[in-house]
Amino acid sequence: MIELQRTIIKPVSISGVGLHTGAECTMTFKPAPINSGIKFIRVDLGGNPEIPAIADNVVDVSRGTTIGIGEAKVHTVEHVLAAIAGLQIDNINVELDGIEPPVIDGSAMPYVKALQEAGIEQQDAPKDYLIIEETVAFSDEARQIDIVALPLDKYRLTVMVDYQNPALGSQHTGLFDMEKEFVSEFASARTFCFLSEVETLADQGLIKGGDLDNAVVIVDHKLAQKELDELGKRIGLHERFTLGENGILNNKKLRYKNEPVRHKLLDLIGDLALIGVPIKAQILAARPGHKANVEFAKQIRKLYQQKKLVKKFQFVKKEGVVFDINAIERILPHRYPFLLVDKIVHLEVEKKVIGVKCVTVNEPFFQGHFPGQPVMPGVLLIEAMAQTGGILLLNSLPNYDEKLVYFMQINNAKFRKPVVPGDQLFLEVELLQKKSKIFTMAGKIYVNDILVAEADFMAGIVDKPKKAEE
Repeated sequence: MIELQRTIIKPVSISGVGLHTGAECTMTFKPAPINSGIKFIRVDLGGNPEIPAIADNVVDVSRGTTIGIGEAKVHTVEHVLAAIAGLQIDNINVELDGIEPPVIDGSAMPYVKALQEAGIEQQDAPKDYLIIEETVAFSDEARQIDIVALPLDKYRLTVMVDYQNPALGSQHTGLFDMEKEFVSEFASARTFCFLSEVETLADQGLIKGGDLDNAVVIVDHKLAQKELDELGKRIGLHERFTLGENGILNNKKLRYKNEPVRHKLLDLIGDLALIGVPIKAQILAARPGHKANVEFAKQIRKLYQQKKLVKKFQFVKKEGVVFDINAIERILPHRYPFLLVDKIVHLEVEKKVIGVKCVTVNEPFFQGHFPGQPVMPGVLLIEAMAQTGGILLLNSLPNYDEKLVYFMQINNAKFRKPVVPGDQLFLEVELLQKKSKIFTMAGKIYVNDILVAEADFMAGIVDKPKKAEE
């Protein structure tokens, strides 16, 4: 696989109407510096707002993938992202003077040709690959959707679709070499829908830019010619609808026998580009769609953010340890005698953390609590949970080393069993809610799988006081 980051050599533009909005738009690809990623920029709005192409910025997945920040949005970005990811471009600015990229022919090929025309060059920095080391799975049982990422030192995708509809049937496809297969086998696969969906999409105010040149319409039920004519008028088509004989409206020919599933794989490539970095993995997907793709991308992106955090603070990789005491001291401001967590053994970014505290008779508080009957104070158990919880907030704060986490509220505190010298505490803390700079967490402490203490607490984030200038 390509080892260095890539961008384009010169700007290139492409114009047309958006698939769903029908709005005119000129889209311009421009080179971008290393480590800047993919950004969509609305040059028609005041301040030219930028929207990084990451899963966190997805705001709608109803009939395509829409990203946005505040009032600035870009609809149906998946084909553009597929072209960029398929050509293994890491850094690029995508400027638009409208709300939706031009649909052109409903595939990614027009964007691929434009990017190839602009030229691709390597940059002086290595790609930031996310290497999948353990199986990551997503499942939506109600929709019978499954997506799995398996460890592999390459990037491969296999997709299967089965809509339990005789008009389409069951189809599958696979991409095993991005450089050799993407442009020739997948980039030109067009978007598709069922005839039964066209009226619903029109009622929703969508497909205003759709026509039979940029979408494959699969005939899944019969309509009288009069009904077809009325449907065509409703969505503003000049070409008359006919049922045809090959199962495709107006007898349009498929570019591939299994073009629909190839387009699904194309969509998957585009949606997974929202992870924000290239990955090395085997992706297996059954009946994928934009909603599931984006949820899976969010799941993988959190894994990437977690690995990035661990790499930032944990300099030496240790089996079974996420953060050792040296890493914890880089994260937390606490020091002897008030640092009450020795290591972190489990971390799910913005979800759950497990810390370990080994309690010894040398703890200074045992001298007075109590002489001859040493018991760890309950308030320090709460403090140990809070310190562990502070590590859980790492990803929520852009400048973590400039912040302090303060208690605001403690609820439902219960102490079920004394903690004494020799106990090893497992501190489990889950994030319940985050709102601006206020976080609510639930903590539990176990000794030998026995619950010894628990509490809910609220914490607030404040800036560290600045040191007086000398």
